[in-house]
Amino acid sequence: MLNISFDNIVNAFAYKSDKELKSSKFLFSLMGYPLFVPIATRITPLIVKFGLPIVNKMIRKTIFKQFVGGETLEATSKVADILSNFGVQVVLDYGAEAIEGEDNFEDATNQFIKTIEYAASKPNMPYISIKVSSFSRHGLLQALNEAPRLRSGIHDHENQEAEWDRVCDRMYRICEAAAKNNIGVWVDAEESWLQDPVDRLTIEMMEEFNSEKAIVYNTIQLYRHDRLNFLQLSHKIAKERGFVLGIKLVRGAYMEKERARANQKGYPSPIQASKANTDRDYNAAIAYCINNIGNIAFAVASHNEESNLFAATLLDEKGLAANHPHIHFSQLYGMSDNITFNLAKAGYPVSKYLPFGPIKEVIPYLMRRAQENSSVSGQTGREISLIIKEIARRKAALKGA
Repeated sequence: MLNISFDNIVNAFAYKSDKELKSSKFLFSLMGYPLFVPIATRITPLIVKFGLPIVNKMIRKTIFKQFVGGETLEATSKVADILSNFGVQVVLDYGAEAIEGEDNFEDATNQFIKTIEYAASKPNMPYISIKVSSFSRHGLLQALNEAPRLRSGIHDHENQEAEWDRVCDRMYRICEAAAKNNIGVWVDAEESWLQDPVDRLTIEMMEEFNSEKAIVYNTIQLYRHDRLNFLQLSHKIAKERGFVLGIKLVRGAYMEKERARANQKGYPSPIQASKANTDRDYNAAIAYCINNIGNIAFAVASHNEESNLFAATLLDEKGLAANHPHIHFSQLYGMSDNITFNLAKAGYPVSKYLPFGPIKEVIPYLMRRAQENSSVSGQTGREISLIIKEIARRKAALKGA
């Protein structure tokens, strides 16, 4: 019988000290102010770029500590060990974004491979996360996305074809290392104007490496109105070609940017007309994956309590084990502890998505987290209310001791 409560604050915050709870409360309270996130996302990258020591220290002790595992792989292992004590796994994410240049692309590729090898040496790191735009020029992805003839493999210019071949080679090397070390690779979603070549390349890697089990996972953003259909199409391809479809289900991380670009350029927005439509498609995607769990391995990567409970309930109704090898749950480190730790307590495979990297390199990631957290209706308020309840509970317990 299903027995999960996301209101259980004892489980949710058992891993946090009183000081850490108060720090989280302070940060989420700041993020709750309407003007804080828009201003912070503009000035923080400049502050870090110019290296003001006092401000850098403040960032490191607040938003960096809340959402990032550390600057190095070794630093993340301390966080991972704490999480492991509570049955929570880790998805390692090299958090560098917005880099350009062939040398940097090669460095990022090597870092992903190093991360895979590191994860393989630890007991609770079954996955890593990658972004194709970390080792491919944005302009190339956009050109491939916009021109059907390029997607079919016919290029106008030799240098463009050679450049794409290098991207494919980097992706292959990463996935090959993952298969060798039995580590799953979650390929993050990109903006809609970059996504098409990423989808195609990821499907190719699945065909190569997912013949027996899911190594490569594509990310589907259900705040796009075309993605439920894309999930079904991907499954059809997987069945035809004989591989296990790997999928990470998310709502999405680029909503404001997507709508603004569509409005500016005068094309229909790819974003759902309402949050209700997004929620409907997200839960429909969960149901589709569970109904086809024999050859779909998937992750419910969500901060939505209803969707996580829906997935757990559906597994229970179908008589499937909570720890079925084809399902996983995941939330971002620093958010929704009430979901993560209560799922773990109930025996579900669940992880924290744990980014790492030098503070200058992960600032774009951190700004995206701040924007995402503030744009989800009620998210910040829910985080604060649960933390306040736990602080009050601990004070009362101390007085009664």
